[in-house]
Amino acid sequence: MREGGCQCGAVRYEASGDPLHHALCHCTDCRASSGAPAMAWSAFPEQAVRVTAGAPITYEGRDGARRQFCGTCGTGLLYTNAEMLPGLVDIQTATFDDAGANPPGVQIQRAERLDWFDTLSDLPAFDRYPG
Repeated sequence: MREGGCQCGAVRYEASGDPLHHALCHCTDCRASSGAPAMAWSAFPEQAVRVTAGAPITYEGRDGARRQFCGTCGTGLLYTNAEMLPGLVDIQTATFDDAGANPPGVQIQRAERLDWFDTLSDLPAFDRYPG
């Protein structure tokens, strides 16, 4: 059983079993909804995911996309799309309590990837905010 939730703790969920896949998505919709350059998603069968506390708010997007997030702190949590991903729930991987436990196994929607991803390893890196 894996557990997770939003930043403020108002919404919690659990997912049983292992994810069917864990992908880093580069699509423009994920960027727009998160404000991040890419989004990591872990896919589970619908019956394996359960909200255990609180009630996420649902945003109905284009083409059947449903994004669920905490109405208090705004943390994105769940994604479903009955047309494109029938029977699946994607969980934003960074919201798991053990977010670092499983690295992504694939990158998807690379056609929409920001070009500067190619040069990230060239940037100076600091373990904490530089002083």
